[in-house]
Amino acid sequence: MILLIFSTLFFTLARSLSIPAAAVAAGKGTIVVGGSTGYIGKSVVRESSRQGYRTIALVRDVAKARSPLYDGFLNAPFVELVQCDVTSQSSIESVLGSLPTPPVSFVSCLASRSGTKKDSYMIDYGASSNLLKAAQATISSSSSSSSAPHYVLLSAFCCKNPWLQFQQAKLKFEGELISQNDLSYSIVRPTAFFKSVSGQLEVVQKGAPFVMFGDGKVTSCNPIAEADLATYLIDCVSNIGRHKRIINLGGPDLPLTMKRQGEMLFKSVGKEENFFYAPLWLFDVIIDSLQYFGDWFKSEKLQDAAELGRIGKYYAVEDMLTTDPEEKFGTMTLQEHYDKIAEFGQDFDPYTTMFASAPKKVAAAAAAEAEAEAEANGDNYDLLNRAELVDLASGGKLTGVNGNSKNVDIIAALRKSIKVEDL
Repeated sequence: MILLIFSTLFFTLARSLSIPAAAVAAGKGTIVVGGSTGYIGKSVVRESSRQGYRTIALVRDVAKARSPLYDGFLNAPFVELVQCDVTSQSSIESVLGSLPTPPVSFVSCLASRSGTKKDSYMIDYGASSNLLKAAQATISSSSSSSSAPHYVLLSAFCCKNPWLQFQQAKLKFEGELISQNDLSYSIVRPTAFFKSVSGQLEVVQKGAPFVMFGDGKVTSCNPIAEADLATYLIDCVSNIGRHKRIINLGGPDLPLTMKRQGEMLFKSVGKEENFFYAPLWLFDVIIDSLQYFGDWFKSEKLQDAAELGRIGKYYAVEDMLTTDPEEKFGTMTLQEHYDKIAEFGQDFDPYTTMFASAPKKVAAAAAAEAEAEAEANGDNYDLLNRAELVDLASGGKLTGVNGNSKNVDIIAALRKSIKVEDL
């Protein structure tokens, strides 16, 4: 908290003295992040900033990246949002060519949204490869005598047993990264994200059963919190012990079966346990039918639907688990995460079908707290009225809101359902 306040004040002072924010962080070097608006990418940008790096966040649309959805992530000190098409190597090279000094690291959090073949080879392989090749081109054309930059790749634990298109695409790039000699590298394969094991929160809160496959004990996992994973990824830049390695990484939990996850979730929401056991053979019926008709009609949509079915089955039958203490990292447990989202709601994530927001009662409390704090401090801010704040925090449109910095801070707090006093 103290570090956050200090860095914010330092950034404000630099801005007031007309010193570019990048100059404040220039001593530690520059990190370029691909996939900056993704679930993990935005946390990586924030962590890079927190550790004092000048951070170049590559985004497709700067205006969208500046929206309140990313407050607290992409608007951190030392962060520069740069529009870039990561599917174009020349676009990335243009960005890198505009930098005064070569970056010390490139972090790829690039991942396809769907996991289908076309998207996977365009993003999981192609975009990450473009970032690498652009980095290599920058090195060859640079007159700097600094050491070669480090490439950190966010991959996936499931690549250890690949039978899906996105896994093959990731492995193809992993091979490309390992075989080159221009940059050192760290390949981090997380087991699972908290988001991926939290998708049933809202339906369970509404009284629906927790759905699992088989007897609920077919697989186990130890997912990792996004903030913990982001810390690990940025630490790879300076931690030579993680260089030139493929690292499997999970969170601090003991093995958690699907049924155990359900029990934890019911405990967090304060409801009686209610489970629905779906048979695993259901996957095969759906997948085989979609693939048959996809091949018969030469339909890419049906073939992609079959692939999505295979992805679902994979995670229903494969462990996402690390047991070696060296492959476990972080402090936040899944139970702590469940307790938090049960009370405050889940963060809005524009890259999934889950558009969660804070419960209105939580938003109202946060709005009241914000107003009380402003009044107690004697601040003469033009605050939004409480009804507008509650509506906004609960998913309302941002309309007629002025650019007052206090409004932006309160909106960010409400969006994430954190206390304004913690900003």
